[in-house]
Amino acid sequence: MLLKKTKLALVALVSVALIGSTVPASQAAATNKQLEIFTWWASGGEFAGLNEMIKLYKKQNPNTKFINAAVAGAAGTNAKGVLVSRMQANNPPDTFQSHAGAELTSYVKAGQVQDLTFLYKQEGWDKVFPAGLIKTLTVGGKIYSVPVNIHRANVLWWSPASAAKAGITSAPATIAEFKTDLAKFKAAGFDGIALAGNGDWAIAHLFDQILLADLGTAGYVGLFNGKTKWDSAGVATAAKDLSDILAYGNSSKTLDWPDAGDMVVKAKTAGFFVMGDWASSQWESEGFKPGVDYAWAAAPGTSKNYMWLSDSFTLPKGAPDKDAAIAWLKLCGSLAGQDAFNPKKGSIAVRTDSNAKLYDSYLQSAMKDWHKLDTSAGSIVHGVMGNNAFMAAYDSAVGKFYQAGAPASGTSSFLKDLVAAYATGQAA
Repeated sequence: MLLKKTKLALVALVSVALIGSTVPASQAAATNKQLEIFTWWASGGEFAGLNEMIKLYKKQNPNTKFINAAVAGAAGTNAKGVLVSRMQANNPPDTFQSHAGAELTSYVKAGQVQDLTFLYKQEGWDKVFPAGLIKTLTVGGKIYSVPVNIHRANVLWWSPASAAKAGITSAPATIAEFKTDLAKFKAAGFDGIALAGNGDWAIAHLFDQILLADLGTAGYVGLFNGKTKWDSAGVATAAKDLSDILAYGNSSKTLDWPDAGDMVVKAKTAGFFVMGDWASSQWESEGFKPGVDYAWAAAPGTSKNYMWLSDSFTLPKGAPDKDAAIAWLKLCGSLAGQDAFNPKKGSIAVRTDSNAKLYDSYLQSAMKDWHKLDTSAGSIVHGVMGNNAFMAAYDSAVGKFYQAGAPASGTSSFLKDLVAAYATGQAA
């Protein structure tokens, strides 16, 4: 059921609006009585990280009722569907989660989020957030959200014990080496790769990595500036590679990503898993140890890249409790907030002054890579490169190919679907 604000809260909102948007968090706590945040963080490390932030918010704003309106499933796809309905009905939450990049731009162009540039100067974020990331949050010279983390998408995971049984001694550096190792896992009695077919997005996530490996950074970025065609020879090669790789996967096409990941780390029935670094926090929440129970490397062919995504929070137009939302946004950008959230979430802080000692061995390695690798290639599936319309069509195109068995003979039709998906995004 959609949440409704009380008349008292609306009267309070009218009053504080006269004061302005820079009311300190301490005053907001005394004035506003309710904060509703909208996310897709409902389980595992993401839920644990959010809870750490909630604790801090409640401590700083003890008189504000906190409402966590999370919608689980499909890496945010389910939540975005609900959010679209709410925004169209003029019933926005006080703040909602959005990926930095083209996904965020979708809300900006629709006139659904407010300018937050004043907060960057007021809180000093323009000095401690990477300039390149701020650029992805900026449209027409205005900044529209506050990033709380950085995730790495191009990660290959495996169990050292399983790899030893298959005779694999190092991570595959190329797509060709990857295929060779998939065959080794298969010969040793494992599924070569764990696949999560529930909702299309996880297979599309895998295809992101193959596109980057086969096209290189310039070719990959070119898919979104018109320099690389979606039916080019390079994309055709990536489609064939996807077909080859999927043939080594598990037969079930309905697994969610945590279940697919458990095949590698817990059950040890599959060899490799290509997933973002939130997988590590999921496994840690289940008692597994990074570097012991599982190992990692850049996805094959992408070692020079940090394919990134960033979760950020917005201030919707018409937010019922604006100042309570601003208090939340300030916490999201603060050092205390980011260093409480990210070690549990399985991501790294946006802030350059974050305390690395609070993070596990995987995340410390990610921090080092973030500052030295090429970050031009953002995630497609997670909103950096394409808007909401394109992402939905792209996921659907990849999912259709996968569900059909990803036959090599079907790559031509797949390319046509990708061309149509891009056109959908351009028209939105």
